[in-house]
Amino acid sequence: MQLTKHAHACVTLEKDGTRLVIDPGTLTPDAAEAVSRAHAVLITHEHFDHFDEQVVSAALEARPELQVYGTAAVATALGDGDGRVHTVTAGDTITVGSLTATVHGHRHARIHADIPCPDNVGYLIDDGALYHPGDAYFAPDAPVRTLLLPTSGPWTKLGEAADYVRAVKPEQVIQIHELMLSELGQHSTARLLGEEGLTGVPITRVEPGSTVGL
Repeated sequence: MQLTKHAHACVTLEKDGTRLVIDPGTLTPDAAEAVSRAHAVLITHEHFDHFDEQVVSAALEARPELQVYGTAAVATALGDGDGRVHTVTAGDTITVGSLTATVHGHRHARIHADIPCPDNVGYLIDDGALYHPGDAYFAPDAPVRTLLLPTSGPWTKLGEAADYVRAVKPEQVIQIHELMLSELGQHSTARLLGEEGLTGVPITRVEPGSTVGL
């Protein structure tokens, strides 16, 4: 499987000609291009930095073969899409071409008592090859080889991120949701959380637009 990193929380996954895009949000400048080449879009929750409603709605209208999966709030925002918009919850399985995803978790991480926590689901792809948690430190009850780890945002905390990596026990970590960190912040985060830091697990910074093999 190949992973292409886009800005912030968005990634494209490709295997044997099947392409999935996860969390194309408004902070991802090439979200429309990524979605235009995808067979399916998976969305963890409705926050703008993970879900560009305008981009996904336009793609549904332009491409009758496109399938979209997300929480109930995402489905409500998009409408039925002629049966191509699917509400998913923990325990569901999604199969698109050569790729399968299982759905895990329930809620967005807490930001503050005054801010509601929406539903948030994570996607475990290709029998544990990769896990995208959205905005939550939820550890799926399954082996994970590559963990996409959110490292910046109003809900994140590096100590909790370290404990999360320890709980998941992945073979490797790739930073996502890093847009609010400076270059220095991304490097220091990688040192603190990486192989020589608190987790003992290699952590990789993949530049937006770059593709890596998993």
